[in-house]
Amino acid sequence: MNEKEIIMKKAGRKISLCMGITLSFFLSLIGLASSGKFTLSGWLISFVISTVISLVIGFIVPVKKVNDAACTKLGLIPGRLSTRCFESLLSDLIFTPIITFCMVYLAFSKAVSMGAPVRFLPMFLHSLAICMIAGFILIFIFTPLFAKLIIRPQKNGKAV
Repeated sequence: MNEKEIIMKKAGRKISLCMGITLSFFLSLIGLASSGKFTLSGWLISFVISTVISLVIGFIVPVKKVNDAACTKLGLIPGRLSTRCFESLLSDLIFTPIITFCMVYLAFSKAVSMGAPVRFLPMFLHSLAICMIAGFILIFIFTPLFAKLIIRPQKNGKAV
C-alpha cells in the first residue's frame, strides 16, 4: 500500500466516524421524537448504542469501496448529482436499517416489559420509513462536508 492509499484509508475512517456519530445523533433524536416518548436519558442511551452500532458497521463495511464499485458498475460519473444521490442511498441502505432495527427492538423490549400492547413490525416499519428518509438527507448533506473538512490539501501537497 502506498502513502496516498494509507492517507485515503485514514481519511475514510475519519469520515466514517463522523458520519456514524452524526447519523446516530439525528436518527436517535428523530426516532424518539416520532415515538412521542422523548426523554433525555432515553435519547442518550439510544445515541450511545446507535453510535457503537454505526461505528462497527463503518469499520466492517468499506462504504467508499462499495459506493465506488457500484457506481463504476452502473457507469455513474463522480461528482454528478445523480451519483451523489445513488451513493447516499447506498450508504443509507447499509447503515439505517440495522441501526433502526436495533433501536426499535430496544424500545419495543422496554415497552413490552412495561405492559404496553405494541407490535414490533408496525413499530419497526414506521420508524424505518422515517429514518430512511432522514438518513438519506443526512448522508447526502454531511458526507461531502466531512470529506471536504477531512481531505484538505496541505502546503506540502499532502492531504490530511
